[in-house]
Amino acid sequence: MSEEINENEENQEEGINLTEENQETITKVTGMYKEWFLDYASYVILERAVPAVDDGLKPVQRRILHSMKDLDDGRYNKVANIVGHTMQYHPHGDASIADAMVQIGQKELLIDMQGNWGNILTGDRAAASRYIEARLSKFALEVVFNPKTTKWQASYDGRKKEPVHLPVKFPLLLAQGAEGIAVGLSTKILPHNFIELIDASIKYLKGRSFKILPDFLTGGIADFSNYNDGKRGGKVRVRAKISQLDKKTLVITEIPFGTTTSTLIDSILKANDKGKIKIKRIEDNTAAEVEILIHLPPSVSPDKTIDALYAFTSCETSISPLCCIIEDNTPLFIGVSQMLKISTDNTVHLLKRELEIQLNELEEQWHFASLERIFIENRIYREIEEEETWEGVIDAIDKGLKPHIKHLKRAVIQEDIIRLTEIRIKKISKFDIDKAKQFIESLEDKIAGVKHSLANLIDFAIDYFKNLKDKFGNDKERKTEIRIFDDIVATKVAMNNAKLYVNRAEGFIGTSLRKDEFVTDCSDIDDIIIFRRDGKMMVTKVDSKTFVGKDIIHVAVFKKKDKRTVYNMMYRDGKTGPSYMKRFNVTSITRDKEYDLANGKKGSLVHYFSANPNGEAEVVTINLRAIGTIKKLKWDIDFADLAIKGRSVRGNTITKYAIKKVEFKEAGVSTLKPRKIWFDDAVQRLNVDERGELLGQFKAEDKLLIITQSGKAKAVKPDLAMHFEDDMIVLEKWIPNKPISAIYYDGEKERYFVKRFVIESPDKEEIFISEHPKSQLEIVATDYRPVAEVTFSKRSLDNLTVDLEDFIAVKGIKALGNQLTTEKIKQVSLLDPLPYSEPEEEKVEDVEVVDEEVVEDKLPLDIIATPTIKNSSTNSLTDKKEKQAASLKKAIKKKKDSSDDSQTSLF
Repeated sequence: MSEEINENEENQEEGINLTEENQETITKVTGMYKEWFLDYASYVILERAVPAVDDGLKPVQRRILHSMKDLDDGRYNKVANIVGHTMQYHPHGDASIADAMVQIGQKELLIDMQGNWGNILTGDRAAASRYIEARLSKFALEVVFNPKTTKWQASYDGRKKEPVHLPVKFPLLLAQGAEGIAVGLSTKILPHNFIELIDASIKYLKGRSFKILPDFLTGGIADFSNYNDGKRGGKVRVRAKISQLDKKTLVITEIPFGTTTSTLIDSILKANDKGKIKIKRIEDNTAAEVEILIHLPPSVSPDKTIDALYAFTSCETSISPLCCIIEDNTPLFIGVSQMLKISTDNTVHLLKRELEIQLNELEEQWHFASLERIFIENRIYREIEEEETWEGVIDAIDKGLKPHIKHLKRAVIQEDIIRLTEIRIKKISKFDIDKAKQFIESLEDKIAGVKHSLANLIDFAIDYFKNLKDKFGNDKERKTEIRIFDDIVATKVAMNNAKLYVNRAEGFIGTSLRKDEFVTDCSDIDDIIIFRRDGKMMVTKVDSKTFVGKDIIHVAVFKKKDKRTVYNMMYRDGKTGPSYMKRFNVTSITRDKEYDLANGKKGSLVHYFSANPNGEAEVVTINLRAIGTIKKLKWDIDFADLAIKGRSVRGNTITKYAIKKVEFKEAGVSTLKPRKIWFDDAVQRLNVDERGELLGQFKAEDKLLIITQSGKAKAVKPDLAMHFEDDMIVLEKWIPNKPISAIYYDGEKERYFVKRFVIESPDKEEIFISEHPKSQLEIVATDYRPVAEVTFSKRSLDNLTVDLEDFIAVKGIKALGNQLTTEKIKQVSLLDPLPYSEPEEEKVEDVEVVDEEVVEDKLPLDIIATPTIKNSSTNSLTDKKEKQAASLKKAIKKKKDSSDDSQTSLF
């Protein structure tokens, strides 16, 4: 009794109290939480949320497939019946089972569906389970089930047997993907391509390296550069496939994984309401395939809108994979490559077990067939006629067999003799020795084949995977296009959703100053650059109202890293100092920091300022105050004579005298060098960062020639935000007078035609082949003297070489062209063009943007500018003075080139 009291005292200390009557256990809430929470977490992880690596299935999925196999008779079963049957194994409600079954079916791999199973594109739900039907697919029947290699366990109530794991001989988990949230961990395994998984398994079995990337049923475009093998920390960027239907319409034909057309359209409408994008209306024509039409208002760029859709809507999404699986009842975080290796090794193991079982069965068949032949051929059955007991019958047969069983592969046991006694007299009477020999020989051949497969197990496994690919891989091509994405800067693609105003005198800018001066349309995420009369500059974020300093002389939207915009400025250094002029650009700054563009002296004043988006250099007139004996009070200065430097340079001296005013005289042209543009095929975008193929040097008036396989051609100004169609075949710098040659098949006339033409309407897309549905472009050439080779269908005809320049003259783009031949053509190919000397372009000396900020020499610019001064009655130069000025200018230039008085820009 004392021992029981001590035990009760100990249990009370642990929060447990045992009563003597019914031995019930009472546990405190703290104890319940401490123990039951771990039980609950383990249950959710192992039995609900995370799939097993052995078969790639969660328990509910495994039980659904097992139930479908139980009910399988080749015909469709009501999903409600399957759900009810599954509840014998799954201790949860019918709704969760039905939802899980629909998800398996929508992956289009294991279940053959009939009825409305929902739509992964639109997000529509499946019909009620009593209205839809299902059966196992042929792939599932071949790959997933084999009772002989399945390990069984009791169901939750002990009434049924269910598989611990299904013997899946395929990387099913990687093919279907999985997602689940457990307690304390989660998993997100992306689906991969059926054919690529098989190819990767074959490569692994051959000892070669492999790489697998996700593939989504919704298609789209994906950047897997940061996939990280599906491990934690990886990232996948997925985009909708958007193309330009015409100048005012965009069409979305594929959507990102994890989205639907409904959620995508909602995100587009929200972005439009917030002013991030501008659209006129949107149409959803999605049925079997996605088709969302986005109609744009006039004067909205389609290319910029596409980038804005990626930046501000669900047209681009990011997915963070996290591969967590269950192995030996333990959660394990691994990569998809390791997962494929485990699955492939498991497949090889299962194939080996199947072969061993098959070999054992064949050997048993051979053993009994041999016994049966001995029993009948040697008439051993006659020896049991006189036996009266069962034991005597067994002994008689055993003695009769002994002289003939030396060649058998195992000993004869009593079960073998019992089977011999069960042979019917009808079979004995019709026994054919030759057929028996042939049957035994066929078994021996099969045994030899199985043994060969076991001896060459890896080759057998490779053939198994190849057979799967041949049987089930016809419609399993990759649907998601793999591409490397360029980063989209939101400020560059955001639509103008606000208006910027300025109060120059008071020094305020903002979007709420509607009574003041309108500056420009802008986005609510733009930066604004401001220049003031005292030579100060600042960049600040756009807001409703911001004080930036009085006497504003220029305000505009700031573009970071913009070397094309050049600012021309003349200023006075201090209250009485000399005046300077300089040209500079602003590429990077610290927001809300005030920069002094003068020398920092108090009282500095800007005489003249201009902002030039393409580096233009104007001519201005300097007017001095008439003080003392100054003879020259007025002259012209051309900014083109001044190099572009950093913003912190002092600049060139204009004069030491007081300037009355500076007047604009005439506009100039761009002084920047032509811009080199490259095309990066990996991301299908233009760039100026030397990535990809160099297209050439482009001036402001130069254009790009774009030709597509569908027979469309256009010449457009190069824009780094441009998007290109998938069937683009020509992208090069456009030379206006250079002819384009094409050979195409006219679907209406059923003939091949040759034509040569030039682009007649730049910036307008035109079709240069007939618009018949069967018309197609064979070849297109942009050489001056192209040559084509025609191969005829008739082997008796020799190949024809055609000089396209000699064959047809240059005609209009809409001209039909000349018929190539009346014979049937097998192939048309381009040969090397004939030699041609292209006319040399005139070389223009342009000013290059210099990144270094150099302090200019303090030489008076009134002497430098003397040769450009216009003759007048009040102020003219003699020939002697002109020669003097010219020599001085040369000396100044020489000194300027050798100047050591420079400093490097901090930005």
